[in-house]
Amino acid sequence: MKRLLPLAVILVLSSAGAAQAALFGDNEARRQITDMRQDIEGRLETTSRGQLELANQNEQLRAEVARLRGQIELLVNEVETLKQRQRDFYVDLDTRLRQIETGGATAAAGSDPAAESADYEAALNLLKEGKHREALAAFDAFVARYPTGDFSAGAHFWAGNAALQAKDINAATKHFNTVLTKWPNENVAPDALLGLANSQQSIGDAATSRRTLQTLVERYPQSNAAQVARQRLGQR
Repeated sequence: MKRLLPLAVILVLSSAGAAQAALFGDNEARRQITDMRQDIEGRLETTSRGQLELANQNEQLRAEVARLRGQIELLVNEVETLKQRQRDFYVDLDTRLRQIETGGATAAAGSDPAAESADYEAALNLLKEGKHREALAAFDAFVARYPTGDFSAGAHFWAGNAALQAKDINAATKHFNTVLTKWPNENVAPDALLGLANSQQSIGDAATSRRTLQTLVERYPQSNAAQVARQRLGQR
């Protein structure tokens, strides 16, 4: 029995060592698992934070786009309102000038001053009501009926504006050029040159439009149309 004792002790010690080694190995594995879990959780938290920030940025961008769209719509409405006011102003001004001119003017031979005035007024009213194609047709009929009438220059000018609003750029260009060729000293000539520049700009010919604006500034420097041209050219 005494000889077997050391062997029994060795077996007990061996079993204890193996158990302790297994315990240490299990602790290390648990530590590694814990470290991996913490690392994954950290990465997930970082990813989630990044996604949240991206979502916030997208929301801010959407809000900014909506705000800019609203401003653009307001500007478009303001521009259209200003255009309408400008048309109304010119129509009223033209009517007053026409009344002054007819006070002492002699009608063309064979024409009826009352009929000429009524036809001109009717075409102007169509333009004022925004019926651009109808106004263009009315002014075309007017200049054909009264080619040497007292209102020929104004009729061609307003025909050009009606054509421009109706997107008939060829007709607009023709009428504006007619004013500039036949009546370069009339009060509507500077505005006809501005209308010509607008026609060129509307078809994407920016270079020619700028040259026309420069011609307007040089030829009619004191006109209101020249002031508009300077603003577009960036001049003072």
